[in-house]
Amino acid sequence: MPPLLVIASRNVLFAQSAITTFTTIKKAPVVALLTLFLGSTSYVHADSMSALITQKSTQTVSTARYNPSQTIVPSARISTRSTIQRARIPYPSIDSTTTFNTAKPVANGYAYEPPTKPAVANSYRYPNVQRQPATVLPAFLSGSYDNVDSEYLPLLSNAEIQSSIAAREVISTARTMALNERTIIQGGCWDYLNAVFNRAGVTKDTVHKGAYKQGPYANSSDIEVGDWLYYINHGYNGVEHSGLFVGWVDEAAKQALILSYAGEQRREPARYRVYDLSNVYQIMRPSV
Repeated sequence: MPPLLVIASRNVLFAQSAITTFTTIKKAPVVALLTLFLGSTSYVHADSMSALITQKSTQTVSTARYNPSQTIVPSARISTRSTIQRARIPYPSIDSTTTFNTAKPVANGYAYEPPTKPAVANSYRYPNVQRQPATVLPAFLSGSYDNVDSEYLPLLSNAEIQSSIAAREVISTARTMALNERTIIQGGCWDYLNAVFNRAGVTKDTVHKGAYKQGPYANSSDIEVGDWLYYINHGYNGVEHSGLFVGWVDEAAKQALILSYAGEQRREPARYRVYDLSNVYQIMRPSV
């Protein structure tokens, strides 16, 4: 074969080979696009996410079966369990003095304000003590007298404190006249007590009335502090006598402290003495 014909034949073969190669290269994108379109079509027909995952797994296995060079990647295991420890503020111990407040969220969203305690240095409460004002003793309690036994002075003081207003006026007026002023008047026991009631500014009401020899005689419970009594003087021949009742020395034995005035011409102040009040036949009570 002539040289020019040989060269021409070779060029034709080279041209055919190049066209075949170009056609193969040009077909590759078309195949890829067709595959993507078919895959998308299959995705559209998937009813749910779980069905889509199952379909993709099947396609992966089929592809790997025809192309052993591709390996199946196992699906990742997702755990919803968290290992993060949330920090919380510990609550204090609760006792009887703890005051609970409504929990309020703070900035981090997890911690809460703990209950608060009152700002007290010591939880012990001391009992309330009712302090009594200092008692000022009457001045006459420290005196020395010849017309009253000192052991009866406290009884006289209590009579002035615990009696009614009218009785207190009578008791204190009589004590001033007898112990402090040592008053002497003309007359007997009736005149002296009448002067005491008048000076105290009170009246006298008869609350019990009987007769000297016949009675009826009053019970001890009928007699009160400041009463003007008429009674039988068993210590002096059983004669009639009157006196100012101060208080009981022995109520069961009818023994009482009485302010008595002898009077007549003796020129002696009234005296506080113990008398037997078994037979009291008249009681006159002071009132305002």
